[in-house]
Amino acid sequence: MKTKVLLLALLSGFVFSVSAQEFKPQVGFSTEKGYKTNFKKNKAGDNWFISVAGGASMLLGDQNNKADFGNRLNFAPQFSFGKWFNPYLAFRAQLNGGILHGFEGDNAEFMQHNKYAAAHVDLLWDVTNFWGVYNEKRVFRLIPWVGFGYAQRFENQGRARTESPTLNAGILTAFRLSKRVDLNVEVQGSLLNEQFNRVSMYHLTDGIAQLSAGLTFKLGKTDFEVLEPMDYALLNDLNNQINSLRAANDELSKRPESCPECEEVVTNVVNNYVDNVVYFRLNSSKIDKNQQINIYNTAEFMKSNNAPIKVIGFADKNTGTSKYNMGLSEKRAKAVAKELIEKYGVNSNQISIEWRGSDEQPYSENNWNRVVIMSANE
Repeated sequence: MKTKVLLLALLSGFVFSVSAQEFKPQVGFSTEKGYKTNFKKNKAGDNWFISVAGGASMLLGDQNNKADFGNRLNFAPQFSFGKWFNPYLAFRAQLNGGILHGFEGDNAEFMQHNKYAAAHVDLLWDVTNFWGVYNEKRVFRLIPWVGFGYAQRFENQGRARTESPTLNAGILTAFRLSKRVDLNVEVQGSLLNEQFNRVSMYHLTDGIAQLSAGLTFKLGKTDFEVLEPMDYALLNDLNNQINSLRAANDELSKRPESCPECEEVVTNVVNNYVDNVVYFRLNSSKIDKNQQINIYNTAEFMKSNNAPIKVIGFADKNTGTSKYNMGLSEKRAKAVAKELIEKYGVNSNQISIEWRGSDEQPYSENNWNRVVIMSANE
């Protein structure tokens, strides 16, 4: 007498995209370009850095271009500290100072020894991680920046103190030496008012140019985690259930096909289908490439089982008005239905479409509600 073993129907519906391994989020790397990737917000104490550097500076203004080039150069120490908010945007404060040589006379025969100090705050933009795929172990990064600040020339040689707001810009290059140390080479310029060196030749501005090299030391957590809008605990729980079912199936496969002494037993199969989801970016109804696997697996299930599904669109509550979000959730639901039909060949008669805006929130985490749920539950 044969025993009918029908197993693995449980969870067969929509657990397509879940592998039977422990889920591990992407930490320190991404598979998409930086500007297309959502990164987990770092903690207050993470991704800070301090930099110590030194190099050469030069005052630009008035009769300086007539002086010997070597006499115009000065040693320029620098100290910086800042924080990366994601792999491509950072805030920094930098302190500069030292000596600036200014010149007077028709042939720049008189040289000023100006002591000065300056500070500026900057916005750093790592174009390498923005336009390219983020990788914490990348050897070289190119980081342009802009900022504003304040400079003061101290009283010297009978000339009164001067001060000026500054407009700053530069390019920082970073060479990775280790997980916590980078070698930096930086070129930068500052625009100041024309009276900064107390010589007025009716030029538009004075300026300072600097070239420096130094080391950057990273503090706290140094990498970033890609934020996938998924419930990791749920994924791991589903993986464990799948592994348990596989283990049980392996045990059952070892049993004999017939047992004359046993009473015939028929196993009833219960299909408990798990909703499948497609997540969207903020204010978007465009389907990301990494969400296509969920739609593909749903389509395969529908065609294999001739199963109807509901495609239900949602929007998060904290963004947009209720009316706007209703329209956005409609666009999302229709985009997923269109993909199922046109790209994966699902019969349109198997699909019913609904949209519920932001008035109904399927998840307690606000960002997770930028979603379309594909449901086979009755």
